[in-house]
Amino acid sequence: MRFHRCRMLFGEDFEKLQQAKVLILGVGGVGSYALDCLYRSGVTDITIIDYDTFDETNRNRQIGSDAVGESKVATLIALYPGIKGMEQKMDMTWVASFDFEPYDIIIDAADTTKVKIEVAKKCYKKLIMAMGSAKRYDTTKIEVAGIWKTHGNALARKVRNELKKAKFDRNFTVIFSSEEDKCKEKGSCVAVTGTFGLIACSEAIKRIVAS
Repeated sequence: MRFHRCRMLFGEDFEKLQQAKVLILGVGGVGSYALDCLYRSGVTDITIIDYDTFDETNRNRQIGSDAVGESKVATLIALYPGIKGMEQKMDMTWVASFDFEPYDIIIDAADTTKVKIEVAKKCYKKLIMAMGSAKRYDTTKIEVAGIWKTHGNALARKVRNELKKAKFDRNFTVIFSSEEDKCKEKGSCVAVTGTFGLIACSEAIKRIVAS
């Protein structure tokens, strides 16, 4: 039985996982691992959004990336039957018009800072946001905190500063690493990007079973 061990772990709360609606913004090195974890844990109503195709350079860290040149969304829908997907470029206009209300959890693994900020303003109560996971390889430096308690992470600092400018003072959950950058370019290690995704899944599960 596929979910036998999940049912052993979660007991009656497993039904909550099966009924939860989760949206994942971006299915690269972080988002694809969040998807895999949620799918294997019994969450059946998962929607993924991405506009990109797999590149050869994605193969060091992204699930499905052996399908070089193919759509990320289409590839992952084939790998994870039953999930939903939208091939959609996430920009400011899209965030303004998209209806986040039907979803219980939003995992933000998108790359664009402005988009992340607008998503936070619109659905902070449901949000689990992944900050920069590139340029690092030490998983012990990864933390979970509210946005205002983040430290040692350039992207988190930028998001905090922009939210302050916008006079936005609400809190939301952030996954970040305080490890110092190990390179100037966006070098990456799946140990870190994958761990970000697995933590995002764990945080989502904790919220769902506590609801």
